[in-house]
Amino acid sequence: MNRRQVFLSHKQYHSQLEILAGEEAHWQTHSLMADSPEQEASLKAWNVQHARLHHLILGYTGGAPMEQLAQELDGVIDSYEDYQRKLERYEERPGIAPLNIEDYPHDYEEYVQVLSLCILLQRSDLLPRMALLQDRAGFHGEDTLVEDLLKPYLPDREDVDEWYHHVYTPLVHAIYSQDPDEPRELLVEYCNQWYLAFEHAPWHDTHLNGDEGSYTGYWAFEAAAVAYLYGLDDSAVKHMVFPRHMLEYARRFTPPPIPELAEQD
Repeated sequence: MNRRQVFLSHKQYHSQLEILAGEEAHWQTHSLMADSPEQEASLKAWNVQHARLHHLILGYTGGAPMEQLAQELDGVIDSYEDYQRKLERYEERPGIAPLNIEDYPHDYEEYVQVLSLCILLQRSDLLPRMALLQDRAGFHGEDTLVEDLLKPYLPDREDVDEWYHHVYTPLVHAIYSQDPDEPRELLVEYCNQWYLAFEHAPWHDTHLNGDEGSYTGYWAFEAAAVAYLYGLDDSAVKHMVFPRHMLEYARRFTPPPIPELAEQD
């Protein structure tokens, strides 16, 4: 293990990896208390989806190579699709989103984290599948940051000047600032206030539980994705939540052109 955050111990890393990797097999042979078979299926699918995502995040925190993490993304996206199908059956709501990004900041954060992982790990082929899960529920063209992460890769994204949660304001402003020095300061501001903004998230403060806790890492992947796509100076960002190693990996590859900028050229 070559950890990328100081909270992770060798014991916790290997214990958590084993637990998360075994989640799917566990629910294939165990029941889960629920009001109906449909609800049980959706709850199990959520547990698998949660485990696959956090297995990947824990891998990054523990120092796993980027190529390995990129391969894991296939299973992560598969699990979101499976959860959405089973949630749809249980709720009897066609096209229901797997993440309520409007009402819950931690759900929104999870969404932009997954999009950003696809971007930084050079798995843009998975972006249409993840975006479709949310778009079908009416979230297409509703949020500036989501659109700005997707529009370099997907056609027909919207130009919108509003976003769901205040915590993302510095990051959005960093994309659009005309002052050459301001984006650097805004990236610092965003990362410095990121962790405190998610005090109600289920993963917040999990590092305080030591080796027996469920901590997998605290990462503002979206800050690195914005820096990568929009060519922002991140040299002043020193906060531990900024995934610098992943950004350095992404910068081995040329980012796609931004549609508006390409049109201006």
